[in-house]
Amino acid sequence: MSTQTPDLQTRRSYMSFDPEAHEAYLVPLIEDLMSAPSLDRESYHRIIRRHPKMGGGAYSKSEIIRAFRRFAERFGWTEEHEFVARIRMKPIRTLSGVAPVTVLTQPYPCPGKCIFCPNDVRMPKSYLAREPGAQRAAQHQFDPYGQTLGRLLTYHHNGHRADKVEMIILGGTWSFYPEDYQIWFIRRCFDAMNDFSPKKADELPPGVCGEFDFAAIEGDVDGNSMDRTYNQMVSAYLGQGLGKAMVEGEASSTWQELEEAQIRNESADARCVGLVIETRPDHIDEAEVERVRRLGCTKVQIGFQSLDDRVLEANKRGHDVAATRRAVRLLRQAGFKLHAHWMPNLYGSDPENDLQDYDRLFGDKDFRPDELKIYPCSLIETAELMQKFVAGEWRPYTEDELLKVISEAILKTPEYCRLTRIVRDIPGDDIVDGNKITNFREVVERRLREMGRESRDIRAREIRDGAVNPDELRLVETRYASSIGEEVFLQFVTSRDKIVGFCRLSLPAGPVFLEEVRNSAMIREVHVYGGIVAFGGVAGEEGRGKSQHLGLGRRLVEAAASLAAEKGFESLAVISAIGTRDYYRGLGFADGRLYQHRRLSGPLSPDFQASVTKP
Repeated sequence: MSTQTPDLQTRRSYMSFDPEAHEAYLVPLIEDLMSAPSLDRESYHRIIRRHPKMGGGAYSKSEIIRAFRRFAERFGWTEEHEFVARIRMKPIRTLSGVAPVTVLTQPYPCPGKCIFCPNDVRMPKSYLAREPGAQRAAQHQFDPYGQTLGRLLTYHHNGHRADKVEMIILGGTWSFYPEDYQIWFIRRCFDAMNDFSPKKADELPPGVCGEFDFAAIEGDVDGNSMDRTYNQMVSAYLGQGLGKAMVEGEASSTWQELEEAQIRNESADARCVGLVIETRPDHIDEAEVERVRRLGCTKVQIGFQSLDDRVLEANKRGHDVAATRRAVRLLRQAGFKLHAHWMPNLYGSDPENDLQDYDRLFGDKDFRPDELKIYPCSLIETAELMQKFVAGEWRPYTEDELLKVISEAILKTPEYCRLTRIVRDIPGDDIVDGNKITNFREVVERRLREMGRESRDIRAREIRDGAVNPDELRLVETRYASSIGEEVFLQFVTSRDKIVGFCRLSLPAGPVFLEEVRNSAMIREVHVYGGIVAFGGVAGEEGRGKSQHLGLGRRLVEAAASLAAEKGFESLAVISAIGTRDYYRGLGFADGRLYQHRRLSGPLSPDFQASVTKP
């Protein structure tokens, strides 16, 4: 497997490039780019062609950005952000207001036996070695520090801010990994964020990179061995190579070490504003919810897959719908954002049943996730489902069938949910038969436009990088029932119904198992859209018209506090991320053990203060 992913290529090119040797070529190029009245793709490439690279070829954007930073003081260039914004690559990545950093845990036995799941023993369960994120993880030998730092450096080299990081930890069933490994993994992610600094980025190493020694893995590394399961094969090499550090206790940390890293991150240049893990419904109980929260997590990706017990059993999922109900209820009580996975085209289902299942997803108050990935079942050669396919007992949907299911699902999605992904980014070579179009969402949206319809989910209505006129914003309130009480979705929208920011407020109606939040309303999320800007706001052109500079987050929190007070709650809790603690302190919240709290009428009483202050 090649280790030359774009991340690694960018970092190696950036670190080996010496702007001083190219000064005579780069300075005129940069000044032409700065003086251009406007810059689109065509005009950018016209200027690049006018200033060829010394020695041949063309200068990359990361090389141009590095040269700008090197020569800025010498030539009086002061608007780095404005310059970088003109030429940066893939600006869409940070337009949701955060920089997503995805890392993978190392391969480890999985408690599930799902027949649709691939068995690539080079990867954590359900992942494939040729997926982009998996390749980045393998480059760093699944080291959390290297993966995190490498991604932050790539953002920086390509001109993106990485002030506000959503840390996304993937890799099968998180809750099944040893606790020591979990604490160590997250601590090392925080260490990387704490060490990252835009001013010192050129001095930081790119992290652990190199081909992983798959020869240490017994059997067929593609997972095609029919007489050895994924768990048997992975267990066989846990004591050597990749898994040795875990088995011998080297990949472990204490809770105190993690807490120290978390405290450092409160004021770091790259702050964690969200931490996500993924797990199975049957691995969620009260103790697990509390432990995951202690790790600093704010969102849980959870595999619903189906809400039909018959389909779950046919696919050897290992749990029933009742387990999903229990998991969602406990996670809601603890304030977590719920990011569900749902799979149409599973064995034993059909298009009509899938759409009925989707109705349950949002029609039943016990579910109603905040975010959703729609992953149509893909046929992978190493999955047990291959046997059903060969026997003629299952087939992938035709393009028309899949188009119908996903089109109707999108239209059924309420405006409080964000459809984060439609169709998993699996390389076509890994799919035996069925849909291989990774941009299927675009195909669906084009069809909907032809029908005069459109999605109402959050992702479809995000303001992205558009300018915002605060005078035209209106606050829209949507209420819906949940398994623990009432949810209020507050959103600021423009006159064109573009969403600029939102808040998720939970108003529990019954008992909550966590004593710390037993009598509190809960802010589960506050999010303001627009390109990332620095903490505390930035003056000048960078901040002009940006939604993150309009104080919308504060206004959403105040609106939530008012609604909670009207419902009779005496306190308001927030499931804050490590990097947002200081922000909420500025809004009157006091630190608790796992949450931050604000008295809704008058100052904090001594009894209330004692109940929320860390021991």
